[in-house]
Amino acid sequence: MLNVCVIGCGRAGRIHAKSYAGGVTGARLLAVCDPSEEARASAAADFGAARTFADWHDALADPDIDAVVVVTPTGLHRDIVVAAAAAGKHVFCEKPMASSEAECDEMIAACEQAGVKLQIGFMRRFEESVQHAKEAIDAGEIGDVVLVKSLTHGPSHPKEWMYDVRKSFGPIGEVSSHDFDLLRWFAGSEVKSVYAVGGNFRSPEVAAEWPEWYDTFAMTLTFDNGVLGMVDGAQYVQYGYDFRFEVLGTRGSILVGQQPRETYTVATADGRIRRPMNNSWTYLFREAYIREAQAFVDAVAQNTETRVTGHDGKMAVRLVNMGLESLLGHSVVFGS
Repeated sequence: MLNVCVIGCGRAGRIHAKSYAGGVTGARLLAVCDPSEEARASAAADFGAARTFADWHDALADPDIDAVVVVTPTGLHRDIVVAAAAAGKHVFCEKPMASSEAECDEMIAACEQAGVKLQIGFMRRFEESVQHAKEAIDAGEIGDVVLVKSLTHGPSHPKEWMYDVRKSFGPIGEVSSHDFDLLRWFAGSEVKSVYAVGGNFRSPEVAAEWPEWYDTFAMTLTFDNGVLGMVDGAQYVQYGYDFRFEVLGTRGSILVGQQPRETYTVATADGRIRRPMNNSWTYLFREAYIREAQAFVDAVAQNTETRVTGHDGKMAVRLVNMGLESLLGHSVVFGS
């Protein structure tokens, strides 16, 4: 039985804690950690964690903890992961992996040196429809992949700290790093170049103070193997949470995702048609989080490579940085 500690008890941290509280075979939630007494007490009570910690250093010093799930602000990821590896703990780290490629390299090296597993939290790879699409492509059902397109629109109003895109990366980092990971996975190649454009369409009141803020962007990508890519990202769309994915092949295409939350439709006498809209990623990917956690536990138990590696996390960080550089510089940016 793998004893797990979730470090960070915010919204995403609670999702992970819930998974390990009974949804994953071969692991259990032993502890939670958060500097907020209210947050950690609530998570411990809701998900049955026997131990709580205010400081992640204390959690890593607990010899009964075998693995940690890092769900803190991105700026803390590097220090926690490197220290966890040194303490012999297996690591699951939420996206974005880190703030820079250099930090990613340090995290990867620390885990390799310590002989512990490192998995990055790109849960979309574990969504059932996405997995079926990948299986169809690998089986050659649509021929060779020509173009991969991904769309993510988030409904939430931007938090104040997000307006400084030099620190937050804006929607390119906050909304679409999952898209970048899927594009790499389906294209089967690294990115050669990106070109991004964007604008502030929903928050004109912050334009004077934050002229670089953008809430919508469009990006084109080219891959080393010749595959083309497109990403459409937006924040504060207000109508709901929206994720759709398309792959065009030489002999067919695959579509993943839909706007409505459910498959039923209500038609009324006044000529109106209504379908409930998906309002949150927490609903859309609720099962994917459990499968993601199970894959991490299985990699530890079977001593196999994790399904989403540190390299995958690093490449997503690279694309976020390239995308923001392109958008702000109004130029094509080439990969190294």
